[in-house]
Amino acid sequence: MEDQGSIEQALRELRERTAALRGYLDIDAREERLAEVERELLDQQVWADKVRAQELGRERARLAETVGAIRALEAGLGEAMELFAMARAEGDRATEEAIAGDVAGLRTRLETLEFQRMFPGEMDPANAFLDIQSGSGGTEAQDWAEMLLRMYLRYGERRGFATEIVEVSAGEVAGIKSATIKYAGSYAFGHLRTETGVHRLVRKSPFDSGNRRHTSFASVFVYPEIDDDIDIEINPADLRIDTYRASGAGGQHVNRTDSAVRITHGPSGIVVQCQTDRSQHKNRSQAMKMLKARLYELEMQKKREAQERLEESKSDIGWGSQIRSYVLDQSRIKDLRTGVEIANTQAVLDGDLDRFIEASLKSGL
Repeated sequence: MEDQGSIEQALRELRERTAALRGYLDIDAREERLAEVERELLDQQVWADKVRAQELGRERARLAETVGAIRALEAGLGEAMELFAMARAEGDRATEEAIAGDVAGLRTRLETLEFQRMFPGEMDPANAFLDIQSGSGGTEAQDWAEMLLRMYLRYGERRGFATEIVEVSAGEVAGIKSATIKYAGSYAFGHLRTETGVHRLVRKSPFDSGNRRHTSFASVFVYPEIDDDIDIEINPADLRIDTYRASGAGGQHVNRTDSAVRITHGPSGIVVQCQTDRSQHKNRSQAMKMLKARLYELEMQKKREAQERLEESKSDIGWGSQIRSYVLDQSRIKDLRTGVEIANTQAVLDGDLDRFIEASLKSGL
């Protein structure tokens, strides 16, 4: 059990951090804006403009979530401090012990809010898609792509996201050529967006009879799911829609009907595929959502590139522009942007990416 001094110190620290967070998030201004939005939504004329009403509804939800979380934290902290003062005055050790447990819960809630400060992007709260593409190198590279697929699925499970393999293209001998994962959950895109880039693997290849070291590459691209009511204009004449028979890696779960859908967007060259459902109609609907998301992210990427004056919009799969190096025979995985290095390679490949992702977010990547 914590002594009185440590409980009092913890409560004081939480109060100071909460006050700092309130200032950083400008909660006073958010409370004023929330009241304004709620007044606007009471005006029947606003509902005549469906798009405007939807925008206000989404803004109200975002504001209410942030303001409500801070208010609840402040209320819980105030109650804990009041109870602690009463318990100390009355020598009630049982209540003090209960308050110590409350302090731990309040700290966890505060840390969650502090972590969400690192998600300033408009689309950070959205669901996400993650594309994996194997680089050159044949079977070795395709096996590496499948290892990344497993790693990112495990990461989603660890974070509590609902994960779904939307599309997978099996490798010629082993592994995969490409795959797309969908993540559903709060701040899925915010958590995963810094994983975009080239991932390099160095290991003694199980496919080499001489047990020699091989280097393989795979690219990862993360983009947010776009709500149906967000206006992304797509000209049907720009689309080529193909259907084909779905199949999983290794030829498993082969579908006997042409239920899988591939959509090619001519102007951008973007290709999306979906084979997650036996219904061609549902696969087509999901593929269109993916295309909207890719087009939205493409526009956002153009804006970022113009602002940062970047010369290229995409990294080539190869030696340049890598974000992370996985050297398995030396038991080290290093993020080349933040310098974070982890020796427990198996834990990382099992989806423990928190240290890498938190460091990337804190550095503003």
